[in-house]
Amino acid sequence: MDIVCLDLEGVLVPEIWVNVAQKTGIEALRLTTRDVSDYDILMKGRLEILRKHKLSLVDIQEVIATIRPLDGAMEFLGELREKTQVLILSDTFTEFAKPLMKQLAWPTLWCNNLVIGEGGMIEDYKLRIRDGKYHAIQALKALNFRTFAAGDSYNDLSMIEESDAGCLFRAPEGILASHPHLSQATTYEEFIAVIEEFLHR
Repeated sequence: MDIVCLDLEGVLVPEIWVNVAQKTGIEALRLTTRDVSDYDILMKGRLEILRKHKLSLVDIQEVIATIRPLDGAMEFLGELREKTQVLILSDTFTEFAKPLMKQLAWPTLWCNNLVIGEGGMIEDYKLRIRDGKYHAIQALKALNFRTFAAGDSYNDLSMIEESDAGCLFRAPEGILASHPHLSQATTYEEFIAVIEEFLHR
């Protein structure tokens, strides 16, 4: 049995933190997992910025409420779900993702949680499991699924490498250059074609 595992941000929806940076004018929040390979360093930096500027969960959620899926993402996801099972593996947080999942017609999402303190301030984050995308692929393979994984960032590489097949989608040049052996796609048409090749093996 086959299952396709997709990253969320940059693949189906725009980067949440980039949108927050645009809304607040805080340029340091533009950094994402496309830029920083160590997720802990990235998130600790984000939390420090939020504390410094007194930005709460509600402030972030107000930005997320304005985000729409990437052009063509809904059609791509609908077509893919007709062909096979789809699982979204993301390092985002339940508190961020719900309105985005509603727009995408509620695909299954495995992600993480935030620790919210007084006044709705984000105090910390709680990973379901470290390198959760990689371990999800391992678990699915142990359940005898044939896995395909795709994403665009440093934190997607381990799951793509562990999967039976996979590809990079609209990844930055640095990742493409350091991983030339991985398949890549820049349009949803190319993306579907790569996945269909896997499904028909």
